[in-house]
Amino acid sequence: MVKTPDELALMRVSGRMLASVFEMLDGQELVGMSTLQANDLVDRFITVDLAARPASKGQYGFKYVLNCSINHVVCHGVPGPSEIIRDGDIVNFDITLEKNGFIADSSKTYLVGNAPPAARRLVRVAQEAMWRGIRQVRPGAHLGDIGFAIERHAKRNGYSVVREYCGHGIGREMHEEPQVLNFGRPGTGLKLREGMVFTIEPMVNQGTRKVSTTSDGWTVVTNDRKLSAQFEHTVAVTRTGVDVLTLRQDETPMLESRA
Repeated sequence: MVKTPDELALMRVSGRMLASVFEMLDGQELVGMSTLQANDLVDRFITVDLAARPASKGQYGFKYVLNCSINHVVCHGVPGPSEIIRDGDIVNFDITLEKNGFIADSSKTYLVGNAPPAARRLVRVAQEAMWRGIRQVRPGAHLGDIGFAIERHAKRNGYSVVREYCGHGIGREMHEEPQVLNFGRPGTGLKLREGMVFTIEPMVNQGTRKVSTTSDGWTVVTNDRKLSAQFEHTVAVTRTGVDVLTLRQDETPMLESRA
């Protein structure tokens, strides 16, 4: 689970490249775009512009480079030509990238056009919950500290946290140990050590935390069909705290306090 300094240097390269994929998407007009068009746009950018590999393509038999999860879709949404992103939607793009043998993983939920206030609030709280978790990362902290901070923030705002899916270690493989749950008790779970690299990726629901997988075998939806939002970063434990490997250039880290 602990990466060497040389391995961390390569992971920072992958993380920075993946951040640039989201910076590219930030400039796109999503209204009217199909989720397959978004997939193909990202595929070209990763393979041609960045000369890297979309790590999700072919993983577990998945055919695409990203997951597109719209509105009540929690995660693992499958791109398609007839699924159109519309004004007022929220859409999560979950993307992985491999360069020099190391993988980075990140996701962002976009507010599309004139998204209603309730959707905007959910997306904001989901992003804050991710950062509440990231704030806990430092040598000597525990995985339970991360999950507790995430779920507490979501619940305080009237939302629930999905428990069936979680963050994970990452490196040469997309999914490594440890599992990073989005709920927990402070002071419990694995103790963090310098050099560990993993993802933090809360999925926050407007209503029930209960979810189901649709008949395609991939797409996970909220049982009550209310909205769900997700954010994810790949992070490394440093000597003094945390390094967010997939941080975007225009993104302000919310790391001022671990409270």
